[in-house]
Amino acid sequence: MRAELTKSTPSLYLRNLNLLNNPQAPLSGALRGCLGSLDGACIEKLLLHCASALESNDVTLAQQVMWVLNNVASSSGDPNQRLTSWFLRALISRASRLCPTAVGFNGTSTIPRRLMSVTDLAVYVDLIPWHRFGFCASNGAIYKAIEGYSKVHILDFSITHCMQWPTLIDALAKRPEGPPSLKITVPNFRPPVPPLLNVSIEEVGFRLGNFAKFRDVRFEFDVIDDSPCSLSSENHFNESPRFPFQSLLDQLSSLSFDHSNGEALVINCQNWLRYLCDEPNDRQSGRLGEESSRRDAFLDIIKELDPCIVTVVDEDSDLSGPSLTSRITSCFNYLWIPFDALETFLPKDSSQRIDYESDIGHKIENILEFEGCQRIERLESGAQLTHRMKNMGFLSAPFCEETVGEVKSLLDEHASGWGMKREEDMLILTWKGHNSVFATAWVPASFDG
Repeated sequence: MRAELTKSTPSLYLRNLNLLNNPQAPLSGALRGCLGSLDGACIEKLLLHCASALESNDVTLAQQVMWVLNNVASSSGDPNQRLTSWFLRALISRASRLCPTAVGFNGTSTIPRRLMSVTDLAVYVDLIPWHRFGFCASNGAIYKAIEGYSKVHILDFSITHCMQWPTLIDALAKRPEGPPSLKITVPNFRPPVPPLLNVSIEEVGFRLGNFAKFRDVRFEFDVIDDSPCSLSSENHFNESPRFPFQSLLDQLSSLSFDHSNGEALVINCQNWLRYLCDEPNDRQSGRLGEESSRRDAFLDIIKELDPCIVTVVDEDSDLSGPSLTSRITSCFNYLWIPFDALETFLPKDSSQRIDYESDIGHKIENILEFEGCQRIERLESGAQLTHRMKNMGFLSAPFCEETVGEVKSLLDEHASGWGMKREEDMLILTWKGHNSVFATAWVPASFDG
């Protein structure tokens, strides 16, 4: 990817930045040297230069770098320019917290919050295989794990409003021995992140029930009421999240499953574990002692439930670094992937493309602007997750060849840049050879099903 230097008009969210709007602003030699070679590598250096200035409270230098970046960033340009525009927006907002009068920006999120219809969500999921890859890999592993069971109970922790399950219900309806009865349980709490839906979780369950009935699959849908004060879809990243974690653990601990009566318990985690804070200052007392984190405490609970399989899918990058500069490096070298993929088949002014990129912008905003409990995007890589699962007493459940074949068939429906590879205990979705999403499957070391 390569971004050409443009003399674009500053966008609305930059117009109060005095130095950014001053083309005569004095630039250091290092900044002036970048003006002739603003490719991806140089943009990354500028972003890091800006981050270092912000971390050292050098607002003047940060403004100088932002002026250069503003002449590169374009929300309607090439993938590099579009990505840069979101980074610049987040850095400006962060700078406003250091020196509001100098920067002239109030720090409030200016990214529109959109609510999708169920139909819109289906189109969103189908746009690129970012989510469908994980659905397909997980459903294949689940289907194999529940062979011979007459009852299946899925605890679903995901951000995609149960879009994964119609495909599994359809597969179960065709099972040679007949479909099992299926129960899906979801938590009442959902992290306040895109995609957001304009119907309630109960309505989602009702629609799933109708589909299961149409496919002659006995179906039940349940919601764990884990918090009377859970976040609504209107909450913004810059509001402190009130994750009802202890309530969720208590609810999970109280659930009972009759494994001796032919019931298979499945735990499904899709883009969800990252929202369980793993900061050292967020250590929880409890079963694992003072050194256990929320993420580990959750995994400890679900291991004790003795599921026949646990599926974990997420984006394959470490975006949880403690410093702003480390997060910029990881984020810039990872999130170019969806921007580049969308470039291959959607026009620059496509509303679908703009909306999808805006959802990625929410992620960038949270990763770069906030610290402490307000930074809820704390993604760990597939390798880190694998290490964590093994330390927690889980064993890898390899994906069978049939599942691998189904994933490959899915990717054939999308652009030629998408691929898949196996890496230790994972299936990994790739774009032009770069890791994007990982899928894993696990069983507790003590599982005797």
